[in-house]
Order: sequence, then structure tokens, then C-alpha cells
Amino acid sequence: MIILAIETSCDETSASVVKNGKVVLSNIIVSQIDIHAEFGGVVPEIASRHHVVSVTKVIEKAIEEAKITIDQIDLVAVTKEPGLIGALLVGINAAKAFAFINSIPIIGVNHIKGHIYANLIEGEMKFPLVTLVVSGGHTELILMEKHNDFKLIGFTLDDAVGEAYDKIARVLGLSYPGGPVVDKLAAIGNDSYDLPRAYLKDSYNFSFSGLKSAVINLIHNCKQRGEEIRINDLCTSFQNSVTDVLVKKTLNLAEEYQVKQILVAGGVAANRGLKEKLLKNIKNRELLIPAIEYCTDNAAMIGIAAYYQYQDNKKLSDMSLNGSPRNSLGRD
Repeated sequence: MIILAIETSCDETSASVVKNGKVVLSNIIVSQIDIHAEFGGVVPEIASRHHVVSVTKVIEKAIEEAKITIDQIDLVAVTKEPGLIGALLVGINAAKAFAFINSIPIIGVNHIKGHIYANLIEGEMKFPLVTLVVSGGHTELILMEKHNDFKLIGFTLDDAVGEAYDKIARVLGLSYPGGPVVDKLAAIGNDSYDLPRAYLKDSYNFSFSGLKSAVINLIHNCKQRGEEIRINDLCTSFQNSVTDVLVKKTLNLAEEYQVKQILVAGGVAANRGLKEKLLKNIKNRELLIPAIEYCTDNAAMIGIAAYYQYQDNKKLSDMSLNGSPRNSLGRD
């Protein structure tokens, strides 16, 4: 089964051709990071406009690079939620137009489901499993007992972890996006600043707003007193505070449900500090993390998720398919 997938939920315009939910024949990504860097974050209207410019080109390039013809495509998959609504609608309308013109069925896919299923490029899912979803807009713990079965166990009560990274990087005067920069500096610093860990006793939920405020106040007080801010050390202390909480809650949940496998999904899955801490503390369970190129937003993950979604219930979308900024995964 050959699937053409399209992803435009935020600031990457991507198209991919995936075979049988496993083999990535092509995965074209046009990033807008440089465009949004001067603003310190994604500007939704600008993102939408650039998707309009790029989406047709990436679809054509994905088909060309996959060395297939349009009549070989069995299904068109597209991200329908969650994301920036304007950005989502560009991809959805492009997908519907392509599917309609070429008489190919279409299916809408949840973006977070795509991040989870990106792990299948690296290995196989072994149920039951727990997925730690960590990205710029989401921090969640999801239990899966079989394919397409998602139970939301924990979620952030305020800021997502990736959002916290970007905010701290901005306050420190570091480049955007902040996550990779903070992760790199954290590897060469020392944990010398006393920062809080919001474990939220007896809960699998997360909260990073207090940590973010603590770092901002620390920086402000240092400037007021004329003290040097040791940026590398502060990045290390911040990252340790974040990853201590993420790892502890993930491992506690894995133990409670006696899962066979732990998956990490989303852009922050590329964080080296998080991966190292999980590997150090995990016991008797397999850890699965996508390759770096599949951690951030891409259409290949949407194609893989679409394959398993279709195999599960053979349910397709129609031309009334619409986008939503909200995430319904595991919330039914």
C-alpha cells in the first residue's frame, strides 16, 4: 500500500511517500525556522503564507523522489489536528484537491499520533507501552495496549516542555529554536543552580511554568546585583530539572502498568540529555526513540500512522474533512 502524506501543522511544509506503513520512499521537508527566528517563535499568518508557496512543490518532489507515478498511490493522508489552524487548512485543502483530481481516497490523521508512529521507522511496537510525548506544544504520557488505542494518563497543566525551552533560550539571548541550543550548552555546563522540580505528588501531570518563572527571576536578580550569569551552568541546571521530572513520571507509569516498551515522541525526543537519562534509569524495558530527522515535524510519520489507522477500521475521510487546533487523541 502506497500512501502520499502531507504535513503542514506548524512551520514545516512536508510531503512523503510511504510503503506499507514502514518503508519511507521519500520525505521532503521545507523548514521555516530561519523565517521565524527573528521573531523568536512561529508567527501563524506568516507560516500559513509560506505553506501556500511550498506545498505543491513538496508534493511533486516527494512523488518524483519516490520514483512512483500518481496512479500507484493508494491513499492520501494529511494532518488534520492539532496545529495552527491556518497552516493545517493549507495542507488539508492541498490534499483534498490532489485526492479529488486523481480519484484517490483521503484520510485525516492526528499530528501527535504521527509522532508516536514515527517510532516504527526504528523498530516495532510491543504492547502494552507508554509514550512520552514532548514537543513545543505538547507534554503528555499516553498508554497504548494495542495499535490505535490511546489512553491519556498525564498532560501539562500549563507550558509544554518545548515552549519552556524556547522561553528560557530567549531570555538568555540564545538563538531560536531554543531546545537544541540549550541541550548543547547543558552538555558542557555544571548543575550549579538550585532550581525546582515540579513533581506534582500523586499525579502524572506536568507543570513547567514555575520552573520557567524561577529561571527568569534568577536571571533578573543576577542582573540587578551585577552578578555573572553562567549560561552553560544555567542550561545544565534547567535541563536537569526538566528531565528529572519527565523521566521519573515516565518510569513510574511504566512500572505501574508493567509495560514492555517506552516510546518517546515529538521534537524534544531529539534532546540528548533526556535520552541519556532514560537509558541510564530504564530497567527491563525497551526504549524506542525515532532518528533525529523523524523527531521533528515530517510527513513520513503521518503516512505511517495513516497506514495503521486505515488497517484498523478501513474508515476514510471525505471532502468535508476539516482542521482543528485542538488535540483529541486519547481524550475521547
